[in-house]
Amino acid sequence: MHPSYSDVVSIERVSSAEIYANPWLSLREDKIVRSDGSSGIYSVVDKPAGVIVIPRDGGRLYLVEQFRYAMNARRWEFPAGTAPDRQHMAAPALAERELSEETGLRSGRLTQIGIVDVAPGFSSQRQSVFLAEDLSAGPTAREHEEQDMDGRWWSSDEVWTAVADGEICDAQTLAALTLLGVHDR
Repeated sequence: MHPSYSDVVSIERVSSAEIYANPWLSLREDKIVRSDGSSGIYSVVDKPAGVIVIPRDGGRLYLVEQFRYAMNARRWEFPAGTAPDRQHMAAPALAERELSEETGLRSGRLTQIGIVDVAPGFSSQRQSVFLAEDLSAGPTAREHEEQDMDGRWWSSDEVWTAVADGEICDAQTLAALTLLGVHDR
């Protein structure tokens, strides 16, 4: 068993202040004191727990493509997201919601295959990774921010070629692919 954070490092939070918040995230700054007595700060992006969903039909995987403003580029990735307005939603229900919202697909079998810490150097967000199988088609219900989203089925070979070529480079999608590989072993 791995040691817990508190077993490895002792950092005491002295104060915490929310610097900014919007419907998707909040930014806080924590003043801290380390175990050696030195002080410091941590800036943390807090986002609610989210999901990454891997739609699989036989040897095919479904990915969505959308414009990612921070990167000023379009990215292929697995459907993923959080509940609206930073609300908490049970992970399986959220996975079903994101899958149908972004792809129009409904899953007859949803299996959690792992958890991803999204960006532990500066964010508290964790995402549960689900494999969605026994799929049926339906209408999408994309949010306004997702209006430019596209999607398609990829063969497994196409996915790995796109990863090798840098066409698929979203960290959460790459982590989910790794968990899928472990799941399928």
